[in-house]
Amino acid sequence: MPVIDAGGARLHYQESGSGPGVLLLAGNGARGRTWHLHQVPALVAAGYRVVTYDARGLPPSDTPEVVTMPDLVADAAGLIERLGLGPCRVAGSSMGARVAAELCLERPELVDRAVLMATFGRRGVFQAAMTAGERRLKEAGADLPDEYLAVVRAAFNLSPRTLADDRNAQDWLDVFQIPLSAPAGTPSRQEAGAEEDRLKAYGQIEKPCLVVGFADDLIAPAAGAREVADAIPGARYAEIADAGHYGYLEQPERLNAELLAFFAEESA
Repeated sequence: MPVIDAGGARLHYQESGSGPGVLLLAGNGARGRTWHLHQVPALVAAGYRVVTYDARGLPPSDTPEVVTMPDLVADAAGLIERLGLGPCRVAGSSMGARVAAELCLERPELVDRAVLMATFGRRGVFQAAMTAGERRLKEAGADLPDEYLAVVRAAFNLSPRTLADDRNAQDWLDVFQIPLSAPAGTPSRQEAGAEEDRLKAYGQIEKPCLVVGFADDLIAPAAGAREVADAIPGARYAEIADAGHYGYLEQPERLNAELLAFFAEESA
């Protein structure tokens, strides 16, 4: 992957196809390549120029000690400007969706429209408890078996329907246990303000938005995504059944259909 100086950080990115620009923003800890299994091929086939990247905080992109939401938004904006993408279509999942929403607020001239998947504007009690528990586990230095971690990851990120199918469940468990050759470097600590209530601020977004909820999402429940859609003036909400937090991987055809239809709409 080539490297680009986005103004505040050096980012590893990948560009595919030609045509109107699309920037895809991955979730916390996920690399740009997560989009290349299903979404990038569909977008390129539809005539788009698609850019993905490893966010600041993930090696081999720059890894300062701490990464904040303003950092992530500035990097997305810098990437759009330096690659001449803007105003472009933007889509993000989880943390990437939150970055996309803030980009609409901070740099609206760079955004044509945005798709926000698996997102929320305010964190619920269960989400807060899950984050606190994960932090406590990390502080305790617990060394859990890979087999157990794979089960936990599957339970939190996939739909019960996926896990009820033995073949699908085994495939996912196998994937979650594959050792990944991570680039040299230590990921940054992220302080992206997930505890902050942003629903009121989202009321100031003026760009067309599609908010996608995944019906079986435990990490970013669909009810929270619907709240975001209700907060953004004129936003449309779509919910995809039989999909957990990794809905764009579990139900790619349904997600891609929503994404392509929204991106193809005429600007107001």
